[in-house]
Amino acid sequence: MSAHVHSIFPNEDFLDLKPYQYGWEECAPLHSFGPFVRNHYLFHYIMSGQGTLFSHSANGDIHEYHLSAGQGFLICPGQINLYTADEQEPWKYVWLEFDGLQAAEILLKAGLEQDRPIYFPQSEEKGKQLETHMLYFSQNTERDSFHLVGQLFLFLDELAEYSANRRDQNKDIQQDYYIHEAVVYIQQNYHRELTVDEIAAFCKLNRIYFSRRFKAVMGCAPQEFLIRQRLTSAAELLRSTNFPIKTIADQCGYRDQLHFSQAFRKRYGLPPREWRRQNK
Repeated sequence: MSAHVHSIFPNEDFLDLKPYQYGWEECAPLHSFGPFVRNHYLFHYIMSGQGTLFSHSANGDIHEYHLSAGQGFLICPGQINLYTADEQEPWKYVWLEFDGLQAAEILLKAGLEQDRPIYFPQSEEKGKQLETHMLYFSQNTERDSFHLVGQLFLFLDELAEYSANRRDQNKDIQQDYYIHEAVVYIQQNYHRELTVDEIAAFCKLNRIYFSRRFKAVMGCAPQEFLIRQRLTSAAELLRSTNFPIKTIADQCGYRDQLHFSQAFRKRYGLPPREWRRQNK
């Protein structure tokens, strides 16, 4: 695992926007950070790999988001959070910590807040441009503080401009916003019986169009994303609890333990009991 972290601007003189830290990290398998509470906004953009974010909503509920390259996530001040790298494809991400009077307004423009922490760029190209701008901070540590403050303004402008969830979105981007809503819906309901028809109906989209659009945005079909969500959660429960296999299967949406064991082995290469023994 490698990480590059820099702290800047310990004073509070920058009232509009204040950058605090920046860096990037290439995580080891299952490397986790938290539970932790930040004092400022912290935005991560995933350059490669995948991982899981456990985020507390404003009402205290815990939501689990499985994320991969080309997505970002926001942690708000005072919010409890935990995030963990995937075992097979651990993520590499770049991050910026900032705050200020304008921060919340700009983030809302980008469609980001505590209860909506996941960032979707409009395209892969826009995501790469955002990644490049974030890496600029780590690659230009010798520049003076005023220059880097200016870069923070430019970065946040890009963050809002390139967001698929921005407030002044056009029709196509609005449809991508529905896909974001579908992801959240899956992450909140994967523990029960859930069909693609139900998810499409929730988004008020035709099932065939929804499936095609979901794959274009997320890189996999809705059913595949649902299975991945269930198995990622199952792996975490196997590792961190002593619950019986049957209980974990049930909590992750599998009423048939044999079906669960087959699906788990297909993804992780081991049956649940053996995987638990090696990863407990």
